[in-house]
Amino acid sequence: MGKFLPPGDEKERRAWIKSQKAKRVRAFKGRYGWATSAAALPKNPQTVVQQDHRRNVRTVARRWSKLSQEQCGAWRTLAATTYFMTETGEQVRLSPYHLFARLNVRRTDLALPQFSDPPAKPVFSTGFKVELVVTNTGDRVTIELHIQGSTAQFVVVQAAKLKWSGVRVVQHFPFLVLLPAPEDGRYDITEPFVARYGVPKVDMAVWIRIFQHTDGWIDVPKVLRGRVLAPPA
Repeated sequence: MGKFLPPGDEKERRAWIKSQKAKRVRAFKGRYGWATSAAALPKNPQTVVQQDHRRNVRTVARRWSKLSQEQCGAWRTLAATTYFMTETGEQVRLSPYHLFARLNVRRTDLALPQFSDPPAKPVFSTGFKVELVVTNTGDRVTIELHIQGSTAQFVVVQAAKLKWSGVRVVQHFPFLVLLPAPEDGRYDITEPFVARYGVPKVDMAVWIRIFQHTDGWIDVPKVLRGRVLAPPA
């Protein structure tokens, strides 16, 4: 927080305060004069991704009312015998509508086509293994995923904001990239990660959450952590 002297003219002062607000700086008159401080993050930032997701929810909700009785019955049958896996690894039982909405919103968020008839629940490979490898050569930090044994259509990768290596718990993992049906091999995710969060510095940690995805269904998510080490001497 710092002190400042605002413009003397009331109109100019209001315009200046508004311009600071756009820069996420809060200007206010306190006990000892005018001061500034960093503005708190809004509870509802209304980001582009957030607004796209809300639009997808409305689109899917409208489609439910257009399903035939036979289609609704098929969703009821599936919901009665199925537990749904969330992105946090929790198994929940959903109503027919909420199962329809969850599967289709999940696919729409990934720019995949929606279902009217319920898709069969897939059986994911138990041999799915993934390793996060973070390499620092001094000139470049590389972030790779080594994936083996997946039978899914896609692999969804989410990434948390960069944290210092001392942080041990991370809860928020925004979507990063959708990988195609993986064959045993390596996937370089450096470019999308750096585009979103910047280049990680030494002693920072890269947190990734990854899960297999087939027809809107996912398996138990895996959370991986990789530390950026100093480059070799």
